[in-house]
Amino acid sequence: MRVLAAMSGGVDSAVAAARAVEAGHQVTGVHLALSRTPGTLRTGARGCCTIEDSRDAWRAAEKLGIPYYVWDFSERFQEDVVEDFISEYAAGRTPNPCMRCNEKIKFAALLEKALALGFDAVCTGHYAKVVQDENGHKELHRAADWAKDQSYVLGVLTAEQLDHAIFPLAETPSKAEVRAEAEARGLSVANKPDSHDICFIPDGDTRGWLEDHMELNPGRIVDSEGDELGEHRGAQAYTVGQRKGLRIGTPAPDGKPRFVLEIRPKSNEVVVGPEALLSIDVMEGIRPSWAGLPPVEVQNMTDDDETSERFDVQVQVRAHGDPADAVAWLTRPDGEERLNVRLCEAQRGVAPGQTMVVYQGTRVLGQATIDAAYADRQTAVAGAH
Repeated sequence: MRVLAAMSGGVDSAVAAARAVEAGHQVTGVHLALSRTPGTLRTGARGCCTIEDSRDAWRAAEKLGIPYYVWDFSERFQEDVVEDFISEYAAGRTPNPCMRCNEKIKFAALLEKALALGFDAVCTGHYAKVVQDENGHKELHRAADWAKDQSYVLGVLTAEQLDHAIFPLAETPSKAEVRAEAEARGLSVANKPDSHDICFIPDGDTRGWLEDHMELNPGRIVDSEGDELGEHRGAQAYTVGQRKGLRIGTPAPDGKPRFVLEIRPKSNEVVVGPEALLSIDVMEGIRPSWAGLPPVEVQNMTDDDETSERFDVQVQVRAHGDPADAVAWLTRPDGEERLNVRLCEAQRGVAPGQTMVVYQGTRVLGQATIDAAYADRQTAVAGAH
């Protein structure tokens, strides 16, 4: 096959490309330039997609003896990831830019261009697995190394994208083995640290970055009863579950710390309260998608059905979070699909804007963006006020 290897400049993508070459594929390496001013992106141990990363990717491609190109995706990245990040915070939600990057850039834009140029598949260094069922349908599964599993951030992939995705690190038992293999192959990135956090926020100060990129106006900090407790510098710069930086002068009656319970962008209010009120057991997600065939219960829905049968799942709301047992079902209020999840045990600190990925065992069923998260006994925490 003709394979386009996405090379970030890290050790995982370099070894993935090497394995694709070893498997006999005709491999071409490509590095995605995601900023017109890459010097503003994070560098060193915390970065990705910087100038130094492009050079590391080039050196790896040269060592492997494969063609190498740098493609300018900075405009798409700005529109689909950075602007989305800003608009989600403006709406009082907490987005996951890495999820959007995988969805919109690394598999939508990149795969679209790859197929147009005659490539058969895109290869990446993600730790995840594509499995073909007995009927030839592709499924997305967790990697062998659960500690490094990245199936969560790939939960946005569609059946068509899975048909053209290759993850050579799927069965690798540990990151240490990948590094050892890179060193044995003579790849200079063998001991390069992993990247972390948000690449387009160089200093890691999300609040400061938002203050520079959107209008933040002071407003009220209130408790769940609506009583004013203090003033904030801009509601959109807070996240559900936040404890530090609230700057509330008056302590709670019980002396315990307060947490952000809700962001209300329309009234520019931040609602705070005790940690116990962060517990939720119901989540409603918008824009659901399926990583392969939908569950049978969803497939069995007719055009007249407004709700599907319920099905057992495990749900994960953070890239490195633990999956939680739950029951899920699809609804179609007003013609718009929503993925609904009821947790078997309550969780805390779930914010609108986060992505919930649903699994059955190791298989990724699909995902949705959380629009509301609440406990049955309290008002919805939904960012829609």
